[in-house]
Order: sequence, then structure tokens, then C-alpha cells
Amino acid sequence: MRRILFLASAILVCGWTHAQQLPQITQYRSNDYLFNPAVAGSRPMFELRSMHRYQWVGIQDAPRTFMLSGTSTLGRNMGVGAYLFTDNVGPTRRTGFQASYAYHLQLTSDLRLGLAVSAGMLQFLIDGSKITFNDPDDPVMDDQLRGQLMPDAKFAFYLYHPRFWFGACAPQLLQNKVYFLDDSGSSLSVMEDHYYAMGGYTFELGEDWKVEPTFLVKFVEPVPMKLDLNATVRYKDMLWLGAGYRTNDAYTAMVGLWLKRTFQFGYSYDIISSNLRNYSTGTHELMLAITLDKQRRPTTP
Repeated sequence: MRRILFLASAILVCGWTHAQQLPQITQYRSNDYLFNPAVAGSRPMFELRSMHRYQWVGIQDAPRTFMLSGTSTLGRNMGVGAYLFTDNVGPTRRTGFQASYAYHLQLTSDLRLGLAVSAGMLQFLIDGSKITFNDPDDPVMDDQLRGQLMPDAKFAFYLYHPRFWFGACAPQLLQNKVYFLDDSGSSLSVMEDHYYAMGGYTFELGEDWKVEPTFLVKFVEPVPMKLDLNATVRYKDMLWLGAGYRTNDAYTAMVGLWLKRTFQFGYSYDIISSNLRNYSTGTHELMLAITLDKQRRPTTP
């Protein structure tokens, strides 16, 4: 009986739902590589980005996420990238690393298609010292860290044009099983297939202003599809303001700044629309980046 109770508790803290096996991000447009490795090499620059997400502020042991990614062109038609993330939820921690390679095909003078593969490792941990049981002598769980390390892979494509873009990605292709008791026990969780699709269009309003509506679709069985809809207004590609909606979850607001085409700052705030709004003041997300344009030519004095 105690073993069953432990398994039930671990499922709740480890998975929440199938849809949240992968970290959630509000500023997906500014962190598009995290959702689609085929983005690497689509922009002629080196990009280093970090993202800090503090979800459901006010709720104890709510998710805390950190991500670090880097991408670069490699020659004329290739791109490489890598990212590291850690996602903490109560006594559980998920850590992952992946590296990717992308090849870009010139379809027309303005239209290109990127194809990418990505591979890496995932680690799942449960800290037994942070779990309290009614029976402190219960042998099912001790105070030590228990976890598992497993491989992971994804495939993606990215179709892009100066005015629009669309891409899709299938992460967690290996569908690994996570065990925390022993290799012969029941599977605590299965790494389900996830499917992401995202796209956007840029409307130019004169020389200085742009409006960019974007979307992100997340699908994993048996959970209903989730949809993020955002719209941003950009001034000279230097300052942007945006708002959005995530189905059955939150309304979002965001602001960003790009200084000298090198330093980027982005902040978003999620206003919870679900019943969790009675217990949380919202979600904060901070993005910092350094971008170095590889096409920039030095100016002569």
C-alpha cells in the first residue's frame, strides 16, 4: 500500500500532466531555437540566450526553469546549436542538454527551408529529503537523490521568408520510460511524443513600425491541444511590446529591447486565467541575449 502511495505522489510531482513534460515558455518567439532546432543558421549571427522563468508565484514548490542556448551559422547553408535546461518542481528536477545540426535549402530567392536533427541527454531526479511521509520509517523512499539518465532526440523543419515563417518539431522521439524504484518495477512515467508547430507573419507599417502576430501549437496525447497566440508591435527592431493568450491557462504581456543589435532584454508576465489565479499572483519570465551579426563589416575610420 505504501508503495502505491509513493508512486501516486511521485506521478503528481513529476509530471503534473503529460503536456508539461517539457518546460513552458511565454517568449517563444525570442527563444524559437528551444522549440525548433532547424532555426539554427537561419539568421546570419551568433546568438547566446538565457531564459529564467518563475511560474505560479505564491504557490510553494511551483516550477522554476532556467535555459541557456547558443546558435551559429556554419558556412553558407548550415547551422549548429546547443541548449541546456533545468526545470525544478518541488522535490523533482529535470535537466537536459542537446546539440543540433541544421541544413538550409534555397527554395526561391527569398524562401528557404531548414532541416535539423538534435540529440542529447535527459536526467530526472527526485530528492527524497524533500518528501514527507506519514510513516518516517517507510522503506520505499530514503533521503537520497534518485534518478535516471537517458538519451533524447528530435527532428524539425523550418520554412522562412523575410515576411513569414513556419516550422514544426517532434521532440522526445525515443519515448523513454522513467523508473525511480528499480528497473523491473512499473514505469513511473513515459516520455510521450510531443509535437510543436509555430509560425508568424510580419506586417510592415512604414519604415519604422512592424506588427507581428505569431502562434505556437503544442500537442501530446491524450491531453487537449494547447495554443499560444501572441502579437507584438516593433519599433525599428529595437523596442517591442506584445500581448498574448494561452488556452485555458493565461493572458500574457511582454516587453523587449535590442540595443545596438547586440544586447537583448525581454520580460513577460502571465496573468493566470485558470483556477490557479486564486493561489498565485502570476508568472514572471526574463530573457537576456547577446547577438553578434556575422555579416557586419567593420567601418573604416
